[in-house]
Amino acid sequence: MASDIAISGARENNLRDVSLSLPKNRITVFTGVSGSGKSSVVFDTIAVESQRQLNETFTWFIRNRLPKYERPHVDAIDDLSVAIVVDQKPIGGNVRSTVGTTTDIFSVLRVLFSRHGTPSAGPATAYSFNDPSGMCPECDGVGRTVRLDLDRAVDWSKSLNGGALRLPGTSVGSWQWKLYADSGLFDPDKPLADYSEEERAALLYGTGGGHGLKVRLVMASGAADVRFEGLVDRFDRLYLKRDTAGLSDTYKETVRNVTTQGVCPACGGARLNAAALATRIDGLSIADYARMEVADLVEVLAGIDDPVATPIAAAARERLERLVGIGLGYLSLDRETTTLSGGEGQRLKMVRHLGSSLTGLTFIFDEPSVGLHPRDVGRLNDLLVRLRDKGNTVLVVEHDPDVMAIADHVVDMGPRAGTDGGAVVYAGPYAGLRAADTLTGRCLRGRTPLKETFRTPTGALPVTGAGLHNLKDVDVRFPTGVLTVVTGVAGSGKSTLVSEVFTAAYPEAVVIDQGAITASSRSTPASYLGIMDTVRKVFAKENGVPASLFSFNSAGACGVCSGRGVICTDLAFMDPVTTTCEACEGRRFHDDVLEHRVRGRSVVDVLGMTAADAIAFFDDSRGDPALVRRLRTLNEVGLTYLTLGQPLSTLSGGERQRIKLATQLHRTGSVYVLDEPTTGLHMADVGTLVALLDRLVDAGNTVVCVEHNMDVVKRADWVIDLGPEGGKHGGEVVFEGTPARLLEHDDSFTAAYLRRDLGVE
Repeated sequence: MASDIAISGARENNLRDVSLSLPKNRITVFTGVSGSGKSSVVFDTIAVESQRQLNETFTWFIRNRLPKYERPHVDAIDDLSVAIVVDQKPIGGNVRSTVGTTTDIFSVLRVLFSRHGTPSAGPATAYSFNDPSGMCPECDGVGRTVRLDLDRAVDWSKSLNGGALRLPGTSVGSWQWKLYADSGLFDPDKPLADYSEEERAALLYGTGGGHGLKVRLVMASGAADVRFEGLVDRFDRLYLKRDTAGLSDTYKETVRNVTTQGVCPACGGARLNAAALATRIDGLSIADYARMEVADLVEVLAGIDDPVATPIAAAARERLERLVGIGLGYLSLDRETTTLSGGEGQRLKMVRHLGSSLTGLTFIFDEPSVGLHPRDVGRLNDLLVRLRDKGNTVLVVEHDPDVMAIADHVVDMGPRAGTDGGAVVYAGPYAGLRAADTLTGRCLRGRTPLKETFRTPTGALPVTGAGLHNLKDVDVRFPTGVLTVVTGVAGSGKSTLVSEVFTAAYPEAVVIDQGAITASSRSTPASYLGIMDTVRKVFAKENGVPASLFSFNSAGACGVCSGRGVICTDLAFMDPVTTTCEACEGRRFHDDVLEHRVRGRSVVDVLGMTAADAIAFFDDSRGDPALVRRLRTLNEVGLTYLTLGQPLSTLSGGERQRIKLATQLHRTGSVYVLDEPTTGLHMADVGTLVALLDRLVDAGNTVVCVEHNMDVVKRADWVIDLGPEGGKHGGEVVFEGTPARLLEHDDSFTAAYLRRDLGVE
């Protein structure tokens, strides 16, 4: 049996014919700067090929219903095992998905209450808020009610002809408006305020014979008979009684503007009907169990002593203890998965696999230390080791030195990023990496010193009486004109204080969060930064032709591939095949566009330039100063190597966050709020980021960061440390002051790890 996964000639994205041997049943950590090719090896090559070949073992009928993976650009991968990818993608789901349902722990509790609770409501499904037999009939198991706000939906002072209806699609003359105006039930010129009770009920709820009425609608396209439906009933059916998770932000905003939301008055937010909530175990309902912090629920379940119930409680307790062990003991089972951070979601996914008895698998993790305080990284390492010791191969993309230190094998990608990366610069044990002459090796040997002088605040932005979530009536002042870092263990209340309370109090703050970039598959750095319009105008003015000719989304697009540069062929049951468009050779434009040039370069040449090359090309007396200024923002956030036409979908997580930051630079007097800006950043990139934050402050801005990285803490002017623990044991300000004073604090976990990082303990 082979002991290594053998990769030969990997060429995905920027990989340069990479060949590697990765030991099986060991922990291998991949490191390197953002954009160096780590994810291209691990996710785009190993994971994709494993999942693609696994899918080939199923029948054609099943394969047609599975995700399709294109064969990666690699000569060969030998001795692969089945890969399970545990990434940072949000768990997602909708309002019905909670920590309890996604981990299946709530299912165990339902069995416990059906067998041991009194009075019993029936089988386990009677305690499910996703089953009609258990859900609250008032809110359908959601725990809150969303109702149409009639005063927002209707202008009672106006008539139907006067534009009384304000709902989407009900403007005067529209077919939905005609449903009411042409129904014969109402005088279209009569103000709604003068309607009788019967008329008002018919308009809103379709009563008074309205349900069976058909209205003949005559439109330009023809006539049709449409069933009459009350305004409220129709809105509920179209907008409220459907899953909105996958719908557009515009759609959701439309609904928010005309609705009011509140805790369900029938169940008090518990989601369940009266029979389910009446069942008790030692005086507690299943909703009480779901509201508890996981760590507290473990203790409650340990107190159950009954021949039938004890084994069920033990099964739930075992799963809950895994959550505690991975540092999520502060969560509650009723917490909606849509509110979890990427790091929390990834750790929840890990818990699913810890109870599995399967072995011989390859577990692939994408920066599992994201969102973890250094105190909690040790717990993460224990889990990775447990997975390995059960007989699995563990591959981890990671920047944290504490995670690298437990690796049996380390692969360092580089030497730099983009076209300057894509090669293996070191492969071997961690000790060898520390001695290696690579960027990662040099960073591991270096130690960032503590800042010696601190800026003097110009004022303060106070937050008083903060009590959201686990915050305990917190009063804190955020100094202005300095760099403030908010620290604390996971669940201590950092994000609640900064991203929710502080930003609500100061809505003018510029927020750079970890949310995905809202962009299409055609988006590029040039279009995202807003410089593509200027580039097109420069070419149009120089050549005397329309600017649309220089857009691959408009007149300039190749007619064969519609400006995509590639042609994806769907082979039905087989894997899709993507080929470079032969007509434009991947350039995305038709040939006539290439004849128009500026200083000897076509628009394709410009889109192929790196940011550094583009700055040199446009930075002269004929260039556009605003264009050059925006290009320089890429340099300031360390993305000079990106090409202007590179699809945003190919950027790494760290690159995406930094390009978002690039769009917000060069403001003065602003307040910047950043949520863990070092996410996805190599140690060398952290230095570039902190230098940028320093420049923002020196330009007269206030910068507030939620952060765990000690190199950022050491460069801060002010630290606000929350804790001391997570959940109900957190939510307090443990420390406020300079990093130098924090170093002397005895009760702060952050202080302890700051001392360790500086080697003063």
